[in-house]
Amino acid sequence: MSAETRGPSTAPAPDPVASARPEPLLHVVRIGPASLLWRPRGLVIGLVLAAATVAAMALHVSLGGSSIDFVSVLRTMFGDAPDARTELAVVEFRLPRTVAAVVAGGALAVAGAITQTMARNPLASPDVLGVTSGASLGAVGVLVLAGGGAGGLSGAAALIGMPAAAFLGGVLAGAAVALLGSRGGIDGYRIVLVGLGISWLATSLTTWLLTVGDVTNAAQALTWMTGSLNAEEWALVMPLALAAGALVVIVCLVARPLGLTGFGDATAVGLGVRVGAVRAAAFVTAVLLASLATVLAGPIGFVALASPQIARLLARSATPPLAISVFVGALMVLLADVLTGRLSPFPLPVGIGTAVLGVPYLIWLLVVSQRRTA
Repeated sequence: MSAETRGPSTAPAPDPVASARPEPLLHVVRIGPASLLWRPRGLVIGLVLAAATVAAMALHVSLGGSSIDFVSVLRTMFGDAPDARTELAVVEFRLPRTVAAVVAGGALAVAGAITQTMARNPLASPDVLGVTSGASLGAVGVLVLAGGGAGGLSGAAALIGMPAAAFLGGVLAGAAVALLGSRGGIDGYRIVLVGLGISWLATSLTTWLLTVGDVTNAAQALTWMTGSLNAEEWALVMPLALAAGALVVIVCLVARPLGLTGFGDATAVGLGVRVGAVRAAAFVTAVLLASLATVLAGPIGFVALASPQIARLLARSATPPLAISVFVGALMVLLADVLTGRLSPFPLPVGIGTAVLGVPYLIWLLVVSQRRTA
């Protein structure tokens, strides 16, 4: 039948439901032969969190023994200091602590996002997997033994240094989890169980070191183990920030193939993903990021556990988005340090603030997981 004989009554009527459908979650941008997928919601959330992070940094810097005007801090952060005195106070004395909070929070969040995506388990974070406990063991061991507490290793311990020992302890703990928990393929629950065992072992050894060490050194170690941003200097913050940035670049390279492993090993291999190599690179990068963060600010708890899942809920994505996780982790540490170290009448370590913010989330996560398995 021709178009003229069908008549207007046969034309399809507009579908009100189709016209009311929301826009797609993914958009494709093509630039020549290359194509890029992006989520409008994720982009908006990321921009909002980035602006909130800058504002939180300015607030963090402005508070202290003597307050500095918020606008003056913002101007100084962007290279337009109102005077030399403000520039000296902001850049040299206060900004290193703020940058340390951002780097530590972002590094822990990315490490948590990687381990949770790889293990497909929201409980698989460097806190649970024993990486931070191993870093604590290394740092406390050097701090206690260098003070002449036990074994007479003060000279060798002093040469190693607390940051290097903390980094080495975290790497060794991550290697132990990888060797013991990945036999026969990576299983999320097995890795969590092995990580808990490594964490408990490292914690027990740390407690033993504290009992045999000097009282003064033990008290200093306990403060560091809670998570502390005190006495941060550019000499330590800047190299670790650059190293964390380089590791994040590696994370971006393995993020897409790592996400494809969530569809199953067979599907990922069919799509050309080298599953073993991708998971190994992702896990090593996560361990290094968590170890760097622990060297910088101590074993801050709950950031790596909570930040990726909060970012996933905000972005409504199947796996934790890396960029949003970075901002959530940075904000979490900054706000925790503002509450405990700036606004509290009795300054407390930042780890206490992150625990106060993270414990309710952990309880909620356990309740939700129990409901799903019931």
